[in-house]
Amino acid sequence: MDLKYEEMLEEAYKQLPSEVFRRERLEVPKASSVTFGSRTFLNNFKDICEVLNRDPEHVLRYLSKEMATSGSIEGSRAVFQGRFEDEEINRLIRRYMEEFVICPICKRPDTKIIKEKRFNFLVCEACGAKSPVRRI
Repeated sequence: MDLKYEEMLEEAYKQLPSEVFRRERLEVPKASSVTFGSRTFLNNFKDICEVLNRDPEHVLRYLSKEMATSGSIEGSRAVFQGRFEDEEINRLIRRYMEEFVICPICKRPDTKIIKEKRFNFLVCEACGAKSPVRRI
């Protein structure tokens, strides 16, 4: 039993399940959109909002403003005027997460948006940080 520390540590890492090493807790589904004519339908919009733990109206306002178009919610999907690719929608959703979901202090997704007077704040339920966020 003359193992060195590094060897014992390596042996312990081998015995751990691979899920332990995954850093991503928040896995947002990829956008699933269909374009008919000049309208784009984001079919899994409600699923994305549920994973982000955000109000669908807030997410819709952000996406509509960033895409410079009008949007509406029809059932569990969002409808945007214009043709948009899945890659563009996914990029905007990642930007939304960075700005309105992920805590800037501890980098966790356990946040909520609260409004105090005329200001919106991102309050982290994990570390307690309170950061201002812009209005949409």
